[in-house]
Amino acid sequence: MSNSFVRTAILAPEPPPAGEKGMVAWVRRNLLATPKDMVLTTLAVVFIAWALLHAVDWLFVQAVWRGPDRTFCATAVQGGIQPDGWSGACWAFVNAKFDQFIYGRYPLDERWRPTLVGILFVLLLVPMLIPSAPRKGVNALLLFGALPIVSFFLLYGGYGLEIVETPLWGGLLVTLVLSFVGIAVSFPLGIILALGRRSQMPVIRTVCIVFIEVVRGVPLITVLFMASVMLPLFLPAGWTVDKLLRAIIGVSIFASAYMAEVIRGGLQAIPKGQFEGADSLGLGYWQKMRLIIMPQAIKLVIPGIVNTFIGMFKDTSLVSIISMFDLLGIVRLNFVDPNWATAVTPLTGLIFAGFSFWLFCFGMSRYSAFMERHLDTGHKRQKR
Repeated sequence: MSNSFVRTAILAPEPPPAGEKGMVAWVRRNLLATPKDMVLTTLAVVFIAWALLHAVDWLFVQAVWRGPDRTFCATAVQGGIQPDGWSGACWAFVNAKFDQFIYGRYPLDERWRPTLVGILFVLLLVPMLIPSAPRKGVNALLLFGALPIVSFFLLYGGYGLEIVETPLWGGLLVTLVLSFVGIAVSFPLGIILALGRRSQMPVIRTVCIVFIEVVRGVPLITVLFMASVMLPLFLPAGWTVDKLLRAIIGVSIFASAYMAEVIRGGLQAIPKGQFEGADSLGLGYWQKMRLIIMPQAIKLVIPGIVNTFIGMFKDTSLVSIISMFDLLGIVRLNFVDPNWATAVTPLTGLIFAGFSFWLFCFGMSRYSAFMERHLDTGHKRQKR
């Protein structure tokens, strides 16, 4: 007679072995799995350590942080004279030119005006980016409707304020103005172009297709040249268009064509049943797009939208070819200053400009990832 046992409950899963999880297990599995991986990992770690040590030494340890002119950056290293006359990074140059990098040649006595615009922009942008913040409609109206009008009169002048011509604008001020207006214009225009390209009306569809393909088929430099050089030729005699406005038009048109294709990709990813369900509810075309289709399409292509915004933000540096000086342009312009002409000045200035661009682009990328997680209802449902 044999005894038998039938289990009536499923055992709880056992935890994985200690050596199969955590950072140590990941390193062993991905970096040290074979002798070849060990050799390559060791060489890579040695190279990275060597590069980091030299970078930190040049950027911070041997860098010159303060000084009135180039002589300190050319020879001064930690209070002494380096034998070969070579110093670390010349942050004294950035410190001396910092205000110009931010405001360009904007008059010193009037720089409170762009500073005030920046404060207003941040105060309106932050609650707009917080999903739980109330009164989004009023916030959007103030940010995209009232702020551009107020900013124009604050920056340009009028109504008792001194007129500051746009050729005096420069630095980060121009970069942010171009990118903010370009984003605010290209996003809705891109949606309209994407809907027009999918329209059932042949004329509208053809016009949108031609516009998108022509603009996407030429470099941004060409668009800026056309906006700066050819646009005035089509205006009546005696008429002119401000150069900054021409650059804004060129950047906005260029970005809207790419934005239209991103949005169109989202529209094509929407299942056909969503369109049929909206039609069965008796919704009109614009109601269907505004309430059902477009919110889903935009959620699907958030990475592509933000990627277009990031590309446009960086492409604003191309306005220097039409004699406008954004952040990168004003940094490069100061390289020819004889008071700061050293071997390390250009590299230091470019590192500062590059880090500034990276800071804004990284912020947009992180916010994009946050919005993806916030809107990913399937992921939330799976976690619950």
